[in-house]
Order: sequence, then C-alpha cells, then structure tokens
Amino acid sequence: MPESVYKVIELVGTSDKSWEEAALKAVETAGKSLKELRIAEITKLDMKIENGKVSAYRARVAISFKIEKKAIL
Repeated sequence: MPESVYKVIELVGTSDKSWEEAALKAVETAGKSLKELRIAEITKLDMKIENGKVSAYRARVAISFKIEKKAIL
C-alpha cells in the first residue's frame, strides 16, 4: 500500500430536526468541494435553545481527506 497523507478539518453542521441531519449536512457540504473524504467523527453534539425550547441541533464533525502528493510539494 503506498504511503498517503490525510488532513483533518473540523466543521459544524446545523439542523432544526436532529443531530444526525446536522452531521449529514456537514459531511455532504464538505463533499461538494473536497475530494477523497475518508472518515467523519462526531466530536461534540449540542443544541441551541430559544424561549425554553430546542431551536437547532449542532454537530461538530472532524473530517479527514486525502492530500494529493502534488499538493504537498
């Protein structure tokens, strides 16, 4: 297996329905501009509260993607 290099970035996805949808939005949005996504890890979940009720779910997601060799040089 050839050697590879990966970069890890952290994103926050939001949803008014669920943490799962918030995480999905983060990954799908990253996939529109980044190539070769590898792993997504949920690092934190929280909620926004307004007037005593949950108004949004937020998922902090660490996503790794492969760095092309030509980008390293």
